[in-house]
Amino acid sequence: MDWRVRFVDYPEQWRRQRAELLPIIEDTIARGDLMLRQQLHDFEEHLAAFNHSARAVGVSNCTDGLRLLAHALDIGPGDEVVTVAHTFIATVSPFVLRGAKPVFVDIGPDHLMDTTQLAAAITERTRVVIPVHLNGRTVDMHAVGKAAASAGAVIVEDAAQALGATFDGRTAGTFGLASTYSFYPAKMLGALGDAGAVLTDDQDLANRLLRLRDHGRVQKAEIDGWGYNCRLDNLQAAILDYRLGKLPGWIERRRELARRYDERLRGIDGLRIPVGPDADPLRRDVYQNYPVTTDRRDSLAEHLRADGIETLISWPIPLHHQRGLGLDHWKLPRTEELCRQVLSLPMQVELEDWQIDHVADSIYRFFGK
Repeated sequence: MDWRVRFVDYPEQWRRQRAELLPIIEDTIARGDLMLRQQLHDFEEHLAAFNHSARAVGVSNCTDGLRLLAHALDIGPGDEVVTVAHTFIATVSPFVLRGAKPVFVDIGPDHLMDTTQLAAAITERTRVVIPVHLNGRTVDMHAVGKAAASAGAVIVEDAAQALGATFDGRTAGTFGLASTYSFYPAKMLGALGDAGAVLTDDQDLANRLLRLRDHGRVQKAEIDGWGYNCRLDNLQAAILDYRLGKLPGWIERRRELARRYDERLRGIDGLRIPVGPDADPLRRDVYQNYPVTTDRRDSLAEHLRADGIETLISWPIPLHHQRGLGLDHWKLPRTEELCRQVLSLPMQVELEDWQIDHVADSIYRFFGK
């Protein structure tokens, strides 16, 4: 396929960053700094500062960050974890695999947890509430905090898609006991492979996570309990540390692209666009994705593909309808409707304005404008 607009353009990304990244990669390898060395410590320190958090713990990926948290919190049979089904399975699988029961809340118009339903979902067995900050937009954390506090539950924020987003002036991922981030290559801050981090202001929890990520080690030859192998390697940390310095500018570019989409797509009958970057005084969205919804989603995706435009559907099958999970008893009408309608348009800092216009022009033709 001759793509004119890729959803994520990795070759173009590398072309633009190659001159800066190659010396970083060569220096890291030449020093032999491959595991748990200074580049990792630097990235952890800078990531924590970026998020106004006390501690960041680099891990192999976001899923492993949640797995370490589920272990550190001693989640087990009889416990309940409240979250949404409009998310990737990794949000809940680390808790379910330790014996916990997932409890789902439906979503609201912005594709995020409908916090008006949260209080009714929390019981005396609720141990953890997991708000998922999807597409670069934050959940209403005032409402989540109030509901969780009433039951004595802790908040673990799934901020995999929300690095740099804010709610009421605070950074996503700083409202709960801990939060997890993904640095999968397609994310706003992406590695050249898998990578993730856990953030927390609880130093005791951070120390426990540091041990758990490295087989329970406190020193090279000293173990304090069972653990895992979930380390973030130094090469990825060095790359992420360089890219973290670029992130504020990349976020502003994403917001500019969102404004351009808004201007071109606003008012098209049959197409709903996300909240604009200047429309919500409580939130500063960072647009990991630009999701539109339409009853003609599949036809629109095929039309855009024919015009050389790559799109993404997250997710065509809601989590509670996936096979083999035993979750099909849940009835979540808004989630199910969204999964039939949602389509993410290209959103990456490598996009040129003409490419946004090409996407918009193609959508106009599809809807007969």
